[in-house]
Amino acid sequence: MSVVVEVMPKPEILDPQGQAVLSALHRLGFTEVTSVRQGKRFELTVEGEVDEQTLARLEQAAATLLANPVIEDHRVSGSSAHAEPSA
Repeated sequence: MSVVVEVMPKPEILDPQGQAVLSALHRLGFTEVTSVRQGKRFELTVEGEVDEQTLARLEQAAATLLANPVIEDHRVSGSSAHAEPSA
């Protein structure tokens, strides 16, 4: 089973990487893009079913290790099947 942890900078935190990506997109002609926020995505494979207890434990892991709660927000979501990224 898999659990995804998404980590993003808090809205009030400047995102220089996102700004760099936005500038590059504009230079390449993608001027319809008005904002970019760059974050992190962790895909965790866990043993057994993803139940409330597992999600609570991984929420703890995200808050302790995967995200910096001072400057980042995170979201933990579980699924029974690993979704492949779309091309």
